[in-house]
Amino acid sequence: MSLVVWGVLYQGDNAIFPSFYAELFRARTRVTAMAIAQSIGTLITALLPPLSATPAPPASTTIPPTIGAMTFAITIIAAVAAWSARETYRIHLNDLGDPRAIPVPKQEYDRMRAQTLADARMAKA
Repeated sequence: MSLVVWGVLYQGDNAIFPSFYAELFRARTRVTAMAIAQSIGTLITALLPPLSATPAPPASTTIPPTIGAMTFAITIIAAVAAWSARETYRIHLNDLGDPRAIPVPKQEYDRMRAQTLADARMAKA
């Protein structure tokens, strides 16, 4: 079970968060903002075990429902945060993190994407 959790589920998160976080911040502050956000998240998760001992002390009969409720609440908060994050599809890299950024029109995006792919194929050859 540990191999499944660490090898599959945890790696799924590791595959997504670097691009997800990077797209939330402007290029000028991206690395610092990502580091601060991840450090605060790690701090909060590191504090959860000692904090959960208060409402559900060791050997009490309320441990499973209390920890389950806390986990559910954290999951809801994370889901709302991910759902409310701005979609960055077709936003220029330099405009990422700018709430006023306007997506590139679909036809222009398709043209730029095709050109980039063609350039990549030419570089391989």
